Amino acid sequence: MNKISRKGFLKIAAAAAMSGVTAGALAACESASSAASSAVSSGAGSVAAGATYIPGTYEGTAQGISSTVKVTMTFSETAVTDVVVDTSGETASYGAAAADELRQQLLEAGSAEIDGVSGSTITSDAVMKAAQSCYAQAKGEAVVTSVQLPSGDENDWLGTEPDIDEAAITETWDTDIVIVGAGNGGMCAAAYAAQKGLNFRIIEQNSAVMETRHWYGTIDSSEAQKQGVPPVDRAELLSEISRSMGGRCDQRVVKTWIDESAAMHDFVAGILESAPYNYTCNLTLGDEAKWPDDTQISQTKLMFPVQQVDYSSAEKPRNVVFQEYIESLGYAVDFHTGLAKLEKDGDGRITGLIAQNTEDGHFIRINASQGVLLACGGYAGNPYMMEKLDPLGTSVTTACSYAPADKGYGIRAAIWAGAHLDAEAAPVLFDRGLVAPGVDSGYVESASSFGGKAFPGTVGQYNPGSQPFLKVNRHGERFMNESQEYDNASHASFQQPGHVYAMIHDANFREDVDRFHTIGCSALTRYIPGMMESQLEQYEAEGLIMKADTIEELADKMGFAGADKDTFIATVERYNELYDAQKDEDFGKPASRLSAIRTAPFYGCWLGASLLCSLQGISITPNCQAKDDRNEPIPGLYVTGDMSGSFFQNNYPCVMGGTACGRTLTFAIKAIKQMAGLE
Repeated sequence: MNKISRKGFLKIAAAAAMSGVTAGALAACESASSAASSAVSSGAGSVAAGATYIPGTYEGTAQGISSTVKVTMTFSETAVTDVVVDTSGETASYGAAAADELRQQLLEAGSAEIDGVSGSTITSDAVMKAAQSCYAQAKGEAVVTSVQLPSGDENDWLGTEPDIDEAAITETWDTDIVIVGAGNGGMCAAAYAAQKGLNFRIIEQNSAVMETRHWYGTIDSSEAQKQGVPPVDRAELLSEISRSMGGRCDQRVVKTWIDESAAMHDFVAGILESAPYNYTCNLTLGDEAKWPDDTQISQTKLMFPVQQVDYSSAEKPRNVVFQEYIESLGYAVDFHTGLAKLEKDGDGRITGLIAQNTEDGHFIRINASQGVLLACGGYAGNPYMMEKLDPLGTSVTTACSYAPADKGYGIRAAIWAGAHLDAEAAPVLFDRGLVAPGVDSGYVESASSFGGKAFPGTVGQYNPGSQPFLKVNRHGERFMNESQEYDNASHASFQQPGHVYAMIHDANFREDVDRFHTIGCSALTRYIPGMMESQLEQYEAEGLIMKADTIEELADKMGFAGADKDTFIATVERYNELYDAQKDEDFGKPASRLSAIRTAPFYGCWLGASLLCSLQGISITPNCQAKDDRNEPIPGLYVTGDMSGSFFQNNYPCVMGGTACGRTLTFAIKAIKQMAGLE
């Protein structure tokens, strides 16, 4: 942690004023990295007549993948005479190994603009930033030592709250409510606050609103009533969610969503279905929303989907519509503005926050008289947090569903301010992480990724992976009832070699998929014409789908050998016997979900979990107020979205589609109502 001293700041303030030189850290509510620099020896003063530099040795630092990169440069009056590049804390085979080549490039370039080293992009960029600082100092330019906003590391995912000197805060905003994050929760909160004419600011570290999650779950919405859907047994639903969470959720928090999601939908629909948009609401209902009668899910009355609605066919995503809506009412999103730390008074009330402009690095104090709403997302893009907080989910994952940008900075800022993090991980895992034979689940080294790690799979959404075809482990053994929720196969693979499994089917897959009648997003395989066919062809060409004319040939292509091959062939024969009998005596899979494997060509692939997001968050009250370690509410601090807790524990119940996003939107509105005194 670095602190800008007031004395040091004032010493250079006159030179820096009006020159655009400011604290240059890149901060965010979901990621944080920055440059920090200072002179380490002679060089104070100005460039002599006829000279280019002030002779001396200067040091610059910048955040690399997993460490602070340091560059030390020695200057004569006209040239660089020596360079030392220290990347020893970076990934050994990538960033650390690039030090000599980067040093040579700096010596030859005569500037900080170098090509860098392929495969070590982040480290190369950090070296260039550090070198730029050295050049600035050697030219007598004012350099402000930056606050190093903590990115965490493998030994300390939380890090320490940054200490930001008052002199570094060059701007102040006064408002009633601050919303942090322009994603699903933040934009819904902003639209509601704008409709009510409230005094608020919404900040977002990036340059645009975040991707919209279209599908959201509601209970007894006006759309459901319009479609004639019978009312939900709310007590039964509450009990079922609690059962899915192992009793670890706060049922009062769950009830907030159950009781208030219908009003949330009315608000959303009131904007999206009105001029100038006039979008049509889609509601999953009837037979499409029903599991086959012989499935355990149907028999135990698990409800899917929970009246899931969406506007996915609309011209513009919901978050873009909300942005246009608030702008039409005279508000705007403050882009390029990231959370640095929360502020509180002597009584522990959150009074606002300090933000940082991510373009020029200057700090902004935002005073919020009525409260702060954090909607910054989870930590799926932060390997440090994933490995420490969700070791099981990490170990069974082969790919990410999308490119996760959320690094958990909002969660960490809340913890620094005294908030309590739920004790148990709750990842959203899809059984769709397609990988090549022989690839294990879990992180591998990646020089271009945050933390120097990434999951090995390149395909995060192989949708047919959610179909209940035969699944076997690396020894060719069947190990589960395949007709279960999305995350069950992934969790079950924790007990299997390599934490991966193979899925097998024959040429009659289209008939099987139609009979399986899976629902939720796995239904895409069923009702999008040619989707599975085209994916089979594409991924076969990429070596990720194996196709063969015989089971023996398929076994070879899948990597089974020796006794494992014999076991695999015997497992397929046994599975065909179970299909013929229309009774799964081994694992109890419903007859409607069994399939024969007799018609060539035969197909096989290897799968692990595909990580969508993390749902382990800050514990909250039924009013969406953050709680401290004593489970007492923290005045002035509210949370929604993937970074809010007290709801999902251990898993996301995928038989209740849209629940996570429905909760996000419902809690966003609830928090605004609470802060503004509208309830």
